Amino acid sequence: MPEDAPALPVVVATPDVEPHVTPRPIKPRRRRRVFIEWVIIVVAAVLVSFFMRTFAFQTFFIPSASMEPTLQIGDRIIVSKLSVDFGTINRGDVLVFRAPPAENCGEPVTDLVKRVIGLPGDHLTSKGNTIYVNGAAFKEAWTHTEPLGSAIGNVTVAPNQYFMMGDNHGNSCDSRMWGTVPRSYIIGKAFLRIWPIGRLGFL
Repeated sequence: MPEDAPALPVVVATPDVEPHVTPRPIKPRRRRRVFIEWVIIVVAAVLVSFFMRTFAFQTFFIPSASMEPTLQIGDRIIVSKLSVDFGTINRGDVLVFRAPPAENCGEPVTDLVKRVIGLPGDHLTSKGNTIYVNGAAFKEAWTHTEPLGSAIGNVTVAPNQYFMMGDNHGNSCDSRMWGTVPRSYIIGKAFLRIWPIGRLGFL
C-alpha cells in the first residue's frame, strides 16, 4: 500500500448480547409501606363486613318447613336490619326475630322466621280456615298452605307487639302457641332468597 494512502477505519465486532442489568433491590422502606397498605385494606374489609352484618344485612338459614311453600328447608335468605330500624313493619312482611322465651315447640333454634299477620292494636280471630283482622276477612296475597290448623282465639295485639304466623299454617309453631313478638326481638325483614340459585328471588 502506498505510504500516502489514507488509513481505513478499524471495525471491531462485539457479541450480540444484552448488557447485564443488576435488579435494584426493593428498599426496606418500600417493602414496609406495601405491608402497611395491605394491613389497612384487610382491617377496613373486616370492619365493613362487621358493620354490614351488625347494622345492615345478615344471612339466615331456614331449618324448618313452617314457612313453606315460600321458604323451604335449606333456603338461605338475606335480612335487612335497616328496614326495621328506619322503616315500618306491615302486615305480610316476613321477619326474622329472636325466639320468645315462651316458645315451646322444641325447635332447636334461637332465631325464627314468620310472617306478620297482626300489628299493634289489631284484633284477630279465626273461623275455619279464615283469619279475621279487625272484623274483616284477611286476604293473604301470598302462597300459603291450608288448613289453618290451630285456631286464633280472640287476640288484641298490644303496643309494640306483632302477631306472627308461618305460611305453612297447619305445620307452624307461631304466635297462636307462644303469643305475640315484641318489636325489640325483631332482627330484620327477609327480602331476598339467595339459595338455592334456582329459586333466587325477592320475597
